[in-house]
Amino acid sequence: MRSSLRGRRARSPEPSQPRAHEAGAAGEPTLPQPAPPQPRPLRMDKRTKNLTKRLRPGDIALIDHQDIDRVAGEALVACKPSAVLNAASSISGTYPNLGPQIIVAAGIPLIDEVGTELFEIAKEGERLRVDGNVLLRGDVPLAAGHLLDLDHVVGAMEEARLGLSEQLESFVENTLEFLRKERELLLDGVGVPDIRTDLADKHVLIVVRGYHYREDLAALRPYIREYRPVMIGVDGGADAILEGGYRPSLIVGDMDSVSDKALTCGAELVLHAYRDGSAPGLDRLRSLGLECAMFPAAATSEDIAMLLADDKGAKLIVAVGSHVNLIEFLDKGRSGMASTFLTRQRLAGKLVDAKGVSRLYRSQISTGSLLLLIGAAVVTLIGTVAVSPWAGAYWEVLRGYWDNFVFWVQGLFS
Repeated sequence: MRSSLRGRRARSPEPSQPRAHEAGAAGEPTLPQPAPPQPRPLRMDKRTKNLTKRLRPGDIALIDHQDIDRVAGEALVACKPSAVLNAASSISGTYPNLGPQIIVAAGIPLIDEVGTELFEIAKEGERLRVDGNVLLRGDVPLAAGHLLDLDHVVGAMEEARLGLSEQLESFVENTLEFLRKERELLLDGVGVPDIRTDLADKHVLIVVRGYHYREDLAALRPYIREYRPVMIGVDGGADAILEGGYRPSLIVGDMDSVSDKALTCGAELVLHAYRDGSAPGLDRLRSLGLECAMFPAAATSEDIAMLLADDKGAKLIVAVGSHVNLIEFLDKGRSGMASTFLTRQRLAGKLVDAKGVSRLYRSQISTGSLLLLIGAAVVTLIGTVAVSPWAGAYWEVLRGYWDNFVFWVQGLFS
């Protein structure tokens, strides 16, 4: 199945079609030819989440992302590139990943398997053209791949769904392996660091930059206003908290996808390290002059944030943007996502998932209807006052207030 989905990298572009004035008979009118695609700046990065930080509308995006997941697809679409070129296979057939369909459905050309050599051939920021499935520097082809259309993506997704049983078996094996490695952490809290932030008997809101995190965080405003939960941002989730108008008390993660602005906002930092104690994000924090607590674990960052909150006595843990089902675990692209299943079993009834809150409580009253209702109320009030026997007295009182206001304003400038 996978061989049918994968293609070989570069092909020479198709021979150009004869021009209209060559194809037509002498003296016959010719149809105007479409203008060639305009050169656009190329932005490239093998990590999609790093690329989307500097990708601008109209740019050409070059990534190396096997099985583009939903979060990456939505992030790319939000940047509005003119085209997305993928050095790898956007749909390998391992599982029905959602990213390619999101990109193609948004009308953005997705060109697959252009090859990793393009990262050496092309230069960051240079202006190139995408014509069909070919990337050109001037008139010189640099690479060609497979231009994916919606029918192909939907068909590939259907084929990938047939292989889910194999992935389920692998997921179970990963879960058992994680249980063997981290049973002390899961059962007894061994390895959880000490922190300054007080979580005992408090509500804790953990924000992960996952599916629908913006909408769900906005829908939780009444809850946040009433309960004042301690906010924990998981890597880029800290930026989501800042964007929502709040400030995180804790930032947990390997610190690779969180901004310097979030890191320096005053939140306490907990650095997710490998099981052996090494942590690639430590150098970044030291360069910023920031201190942190270390949390070595084989789990994902969102899981250690939940385990940390539970170990420190949180009364309730509300998760925004976290992963909750098998497709999302696979979409995350890590075998370590098996830890999420066990973590949720450990937290049991203390964990409340906010996923879908925005869709569940979406208002059915449109802004136009609300304005119409207010207008009707104002007209009714004016009509009531107008027919009242005391209407004259009302208007005299209002006129007096208005005259006083005008006199006060004139006094300011006299």
